Amino acid sequence: MKKLTAGGAAALPITFAAGLVGVAFWLRTSPPVLAAILGAAAVLFVWSALLMVAVGRSSRELTLDVVLRKPHYVQMSAQIILFTYWGWYVPAIRAFAPLVLAQLLFAYGFSALLGWSRRDRFELGFGPVPISLSINFFLLFKPDWFYWQFAIVALGFLVKEFIRWERDGRSSHIFNPSSFPLAIFSLVLILTGSTDVTLGLEIATTLFNPPNIFLVIFLVSLPGQILFGVATMTIAAVLTTLLFGVVFHAATGTYYFHDAYIPIAVFLGMHLLFTDPSTSPRTETGRVFYGVLYGLGTIGLAALLSTTGAPTFYDKLLPVPLLNLSVRLLDRLAPADPVGVKLSAMARGFLGGRQRLVTSGAWIVAFVAMVAWGGVGDEHEGQWVPFWDQACGNGSARACEYLAQIEQNFCEDGSGWACNELGVLLAERAGDPGRATIAMRRGCDLEFPEACDNLEALNSGGASLTHGGVRPPDLPILLRGSKGPIRSRDVNALYAAACQRGFPGACGSSFTGQ
Repeated sequence: MKKLTAGGAAALPITFAAGLVGVAFWLRTSPPVLAAILGAAAVLFVWSALLMVAVGRSSRELTLDVVLRKPHYVQMSAQIILFTYWGWYVPAIRAFAPLVLAQLLFAYGFSALLGWSRRDRFELGFGPVPISLSINFFLLFKPDWFYWQFAIVALGFLVKEFIRWERDGRSSHIFNPSSFPLAIFSLVLILTGSTDVTLGLEIATTLFNPPNIFLVIFLVSLPGQILFGVATMTIAAVLTTLLFGVVFHAATGTYYFHDAYIPIAVFLGMHLLFTDPSTSPRTETGRVFYGVLYGLGTIGLAALLSTTGAPTFYDKLLPVPLLNLSVRLLDRLAPADPVGVKLSAMARGFLGGRQRLVTSGAWIVAFVAMVAWGGVGDEHEGQWVPFWDQACGNGSARACEYLAQIEQNFCEDGSGWACNELGVLLAERAGDPGRATIAMRRGCDLEFPEACDNLEALNSGGASLTHGGVRPPDLPILLRGSKGPIRSRDVNALYAAACQRGFPGACGSSFTGQ
């Protein structure tokens, strides 16, 4: 513990504020972002000056502790690895790295000033990093609105400082300091219809771009799962969601989350968002219930948000604060903790009492089994048009609705085949010749012959529309599914992949054969 003068204490946040100014002028970015960063720096400068004056006029003694807590640096390491891997495949994420740095500088300065203003003591460590990075993994404001990014970071520290309760005889923060501001801002964005001021949807979709992303999330989170005993929550959440998806598919012939049993952003939330040891149950039974409730919460919210027309990617953000409020109740509901007793007995029998290794080992086995079966991974059939076309043909209105949506997206991306298929779908199944004509015209402009023929047929009142096989320009667009861009330029290999996916006209085709 180091005692500091008023000026010595203020020097630390002032240094972080100066760092913000440096980032602003180094970026030479758009005026709104520049103003937001300089505004955040001004908050730190002014607050530092006020703190110096207040301490100088009193007998207060400020102290600085360097405390490196294991949960913080383990979580931070996992997040940095994942962020780097994601950014390697998504250039836009790399472009936002300096803005993440600006948030970290602000977070350190803000938390220091808050600590000294409230308790005359500040613990310097890695704590601000996982809070800031968790926020950026799920919600990021666009440049014109970037000042709100600093507000959401500040709210995380404020809720940790001011909203507390007694737990196990100690004062503890109630809410996960990343999840609470994410949930609050999500609610505001939903209620005001302002999601378009953020990159939330882009984050949720591009997170799936890197190859083997499920495996990477699993691996980077595994040390924390082992060290802090949170694997029980993750197992319960993942298996609950997966089981629901399997039952839903068996009952309807379609997939609840369309292109995955568990969306990748939800899977990330189950590993690195709702698993904060400080705001989760203490008992193993409580953690099982906690995970089950998170899985059910994301499922229910996805349906509710979809019904109201709101973006569904908020589903993994909204449940966590409510779950945080339930942890004492969940622990009380399982006083005997039968799950914990059973796991402890297993651990004593196999690993000399190391219960966390048993639980994490069970999670490893479960994950490997899910990958082998196809429950998680890059190859889920719901990513590709043929599955939804078949389900639509079998009479599923839900499948037809989603089929139109993905064909519309691929048509806008430049696939003449998708435009033609969309036009046929709209004309023959949806009874919407107006939109069908627009789609056919787009397909004809993209030089897809069947679309031109169908456009003429629609204009002349003809009833017979024709389908066509996929062509080389369509392949990189269609085969990406929900993943990142296709890098292969081997047309024969692309046709082979299209044949495997069930695209019409792909089997036996080649570049020379088209």
